[in-house]
Amino acid sequence: MRAADFAFRIDDIKNADVNDPSTWPVSLKMLLILVGAGAILFAGYWYIIKDQIIELEAYEQKEVQLKATFLEKKKLAINLPAYQKQMEEIRQRFGLLLQQLPNKTEVPELLIDITQAGLGQGLKFNLFDPGNKAVKDFYAVLPIKINANGTYHQYGEFISDLSTLSRIVTVGNVKITRKGDSLNMIAVLNTYHYLDEDNTESATKKKSSKSRARR
Repeated sequence: MRAADFAFRIDDIKNADVNDPSTWPVSLKMLLILVGAGAILFAGYWYIIKDQIIELEAYEQKEVQLKATFLEKKKLAINLPAYQKQMEEIRQRFGLLLQQLPNKTEVPELLIDITQAGLGQGLKFNLFDPGNKAVKDFYAVLPIKINANGTYHQYGEFISDLSTLSRIVTVGNVKITRKGDSLNMIAVLNTYHYLDEDNTESATKKKSSKSRARR
């Protein structure tokens, strides 16, 4: 019976009048409804839901990024008092270091102090030649080439005295050779002085003009 019913339905579908839907059998109507519903679902997915899914995934990724940014800023906000305290400590240390940099008018006095430190230890200067200063962001470096004779102990005491000066003096490019009964030392002493606002602006303009010229 079931096979006969099914065959009957197939025959009804074949014999159905295309121009008169009222005569169509229920099986054909159900088939057309299923096909139409499937087409509507497919069209809805392809033209509406698909784009919405892509947009949703983009929003989800953005949400993850925003959460990470929020957590990072939250940590910064929680640690803000500690950061402010560290910044204040850095400013104080910077101020102390800046005090150890003489201004332009104090450089000659510093050179005299360096010379007296060497003479006080018994060194004999053959050369004491301040070179051209190199301008940095907010300070300038003045190299001094020295050539002196003395003993190893005198050189050690001289460098120790330099470290006790109220201003920063560094020693580099040291070369010591024996010369008779004494030692000969060739070195470069670097002294520093901070730049005032006018000098800083002029140095910045020079750097910008040089960079433009290179371009």
